[in-house]
Amino acid sequence: MKFSPPLIKTTLLKRYKRFLADVVSNEHGEFTAHCPNTGSMKNCWQEGDTAWLLDSKNPKRKYLYTWVLNQNLQGDWICINTHLANQVVSEGIENGILEELQDYDSLQQEVKYGEENSRIDLLLTDPNKPHCYVEIKTVTLLESGVNEKSGEAFKPGSGFFPDAVSTRGQKHIRELVTMVEQGHRAVLLFLVQHTGIQTVSPAAHIDPKYAELLSAAAQKGVEIYAYNTHISAAEIKLRQALPVIL
Repeated sequence: MKFSPPLIKTTLLKRYKRFLADVVSNEHGEFTAHCPNTGSMKNCWQEGDTAWLLDSKNPKRKYLYTWVLNQNLQGDWICINTHLANQVVSEGIENGILEELQDYDSLQQEVKYGEENSRIDLLLTDPNKPHCYVEIKTVTLLESGVNEKSGEAFKPGSGFFPDAVSTRGQKHIRELVTMVEQGHRAVLLFLVQHTGIQTVSPAAHIDPKYAELLSAAAQKGVEIYAYNTHISAAEIKLRQALPVIL
């Protein structure tokens, strides 16, 4: 997907109160932008990074600009707007990049399903095959240094999900398992939106329950894939598959 209007380049000062980020630019001076990411955003930003903002063109908004991309001091690009994930994956399916999810007649987004009041990110249907339920999880946590739980060093390029304990993520795994048990196809797709990440694993050092459920789900037939993205100030699009290490 291409960004329209073009993103505005600023320097990040801080992110706070989950929804706010202070930035500064030569053209606009110092101001506050909306942060659409409600998660911890662990390791995703620091003061001095380049923050790319989208102008909403809506004068009624309290914060006119939305923070979309972060470019850290190491040169990595990170998409911090998780609301874009469904569109990025949908385009990747339509363009034939996501090979595992081809040859379905219909693609629907945000469809109610399951036994725990959930919505599936994508539902792929075809009269000649089982329904395919696709849950998308955005991966932006790149770990380095030493794992405090195990004492082992993280390998370069190690990406993890989730970046905080996620009871919601645990629920989604249970829902996918139920779909498999009902004869459908269930897919958990890790969408990597950090250009420094080379592999994806469940974050057992952060949410051991999630890691346990994911491993069990894979054994029960839930398909698990990871794809990275090409990210620039002009666009973000699905790129290629990455290894998933359970």
